[in-house]
Amino acid sequence: MKRTISSLCLLFTISALIAQVSYKEITSVKLNTHRKLKIKLPKDYDPSSELKHPVIVVFDGDYLFEPVIGQVDFQTYFDDMPGSIVVGVVQGKERFYDGYVDDVSGLPTESGLRFHDFVKKELLPYLDANYKTSKFRVAVGHDLMGNYINSFLFQEEQAFQAYVVISPDYKGAIESQLPERLGYLQNQIFYYLATSDKDVRYIRNSVENTDEALSSLENQNLTYYFDNFKGETHYTLVTSAISRAFDKIFDIYKPLREKEIEEKVLPYDGTLDKYITDRYRRIEDLFGIEKPITEEELEKVVKVAEQREDLESLYKLGKLTQKLYPDSPQGTYYLAMHADRVGKKKKAAKLYEAALAMGDSPVIDKEFIMAMVEETNLATEDLETEEEDEDEEN
Repeated sequence: MKRTISSLCLLFTISALIAQVSYKEITSVKLNTHRKLKIKLPKDYDPSSELKHPVIVVFDGDYLFEPVIGQVDFQTYFDDMPGSIVVGVVQGKERFYDGYVDDVSGLPTESGLRFHDFVKKELLPYLDANYKTSKFRVAVGHDLMGNYINSFLFQEEQAFQAYVVISPDYKGAIESQLPERLGYLQNQIFYYLATSDKDVRYIRNSVENTDEALSSLENQNLTYYFDNFKGETHYTLVTSAISRAFDKIFDIYKPLREKEIEEKVLPYDGTLDKYITDRYRRIEDLFGIEKPITEEELEKVVKVAEQREDLESLYKLGKLTQKLYPDSPQGTYYLAMHADRVGKKKKAAKLYEAALAMGDSPVIDKEFIMAMVEETNLATEDLETEEEDEDEEN
């Protein structure tokens, strides 16, 4: 019974996703024909908004598009990746012509070169002209097209910033030339590669050799990930690879998690306001989208500042929070905490009272602020009594 319910839920989920897909047709001068596209927009997509979205181009969209949109929907639900425009290129019987490469170089030639021009000079400009696209594009390819998408790396101007290469059937010199090319790239590139123990043997061997070469590269512009799945076949590894690839590529986009706090925030050499602002600046630089620093994440960083007994960071985080959320009591509360800890009890009392008079915050309990107001007021009274006693003695 449980299995039946789970199957029905999965069926309804897939049906709902497919219902949100639009089907477009683009006229191609390069191919001298029309090409069909499957397009899935983010749930929060608004053509009148300034918000832009990364683009995920799925080759072999006939069968690879649905697994991709399923994973994108899942990860965006948990805010693990930004809402993205997913475009499936329907290739059908044309895929062998589209993926045609030279036997020696492994790079596109003849019909494969025409398809390459279609993608770069027609498809991508079409998407930019008709949708709110950011500068971050991901290419997803499997098998024949897993090999093919590498050809975009061998051009000076990068069409894609991330590559999801699943069980690629490397051709010609691509396998040997790829490490050299990735080793000297001047642009930021994410490269994800996957195979499995039950993959087609010659593909698995080729991919493992490539991984050995890529793992030794020391190019700071390259972010490389590799998975060698157990128990998966050439086809069943696809869903696992897509999940892992997006999880890795968009890792920095995720909300602050315990692992990052322990490994990066806590030992950070500098004030923590700089860590959090640099983190979000990097998100904007990489993905071309602005993601606001949430009040919840500021609270997490403040707790680290307290743990480090880092009063300078506490003060600067208070100022940053006031700037980002001027109507929230949160920033004023942090400044009150700072004044309290450096012994400025009167100033702390005034700041706590100011925070109490402001609006609500999802992370600050007003009853707790009230308790702090009473505590600092008592401390201030005690301080004034001590000062009066000292005056009388003098």
